[in-house]
Amino acid sequence: MTTIEQIDRSRVPQHVAIIMDGNGRWAMKQKHERIFGHRNAMTAVRQAVEAAVQLGVKYLTLYTFSTENWNRPQAEIDGLMELLIKAVHEETKTLMDNNVRLSMIGDLQRIPERSRTTLQQCMDQTAGNTAMTLVLALSYSSRWEVAEALKRICREGLAPESITEETLRRYLATADYPDPDLLIRTGGELRISNFLLWQMAYTELYFSDQLWPDFRHEDFYAAVADYQRRQRRFGKTEAQVEGR
Repeated sequence: MTTIEQIDRSRVPQHVAIIMDGNGRWAMKQKHERIFGHRNAMTAVRQAVEAAVQLGVKYLTLYTFSTENWNRPQAEIDGLMELLIKAVHEETKTLMDNNVRLSMIGDLQRIPERSRTTLQQCMDQTAGNTAMTLVLALSYSSRWEVAEALKRICREGLAPESITEETLRRYLATADYPDPDLLIRTGGELRISNFLLWQMAYTELYFSDQLWPDFRHEDFYAAVADYQRRQRRFGKTEAQVEGR
């Protein structure tokens, strides 16, 4: 079991993104409805936030609700939106205690007004916190994000020859955040599911068989320890990375 003492604090990833997968399967194993898994997922969220703050991670992005999730049964969607309100009310103190600022990315106009209001209140209350930024990807997908960026570029009339990679980056929902250094996906699936596709060009990927509701501090530490055993080259040769 990996502990916090085994982590090199000088090489902690600045930005960690997580695909929190396995809530439904966890609930089925407990012989409950899927929403039971979503309710129990909050313990894992709290543990991930605490572990990230303890290690000195500056940005933690959680894939909370995708644009594709709107195709789920309406009862499940309604339950998730109510759970979101409840979770924000209950976890705002945890964010304040850990000096964490809340932020959001996604097609937020699709989120019910009551949920948006609750989230905005939490963002306002935590706006001055500086230890870490917790980014909730809500009603988000990467293809939606790129399409929206291109619409904004067209509306502003930018000349095609003036558009660079940096131009597009500035129009993305994540313009205020660095690209993820590490992606963690739980639940045993080996894909990135339309999440931060542009931003993860050089992100290290870590896949865990752990179902999300069972995710704990030690699982976060294990992912970071695995990240620290890798050499990030960004297209360079080993000699270039080492300065030879």
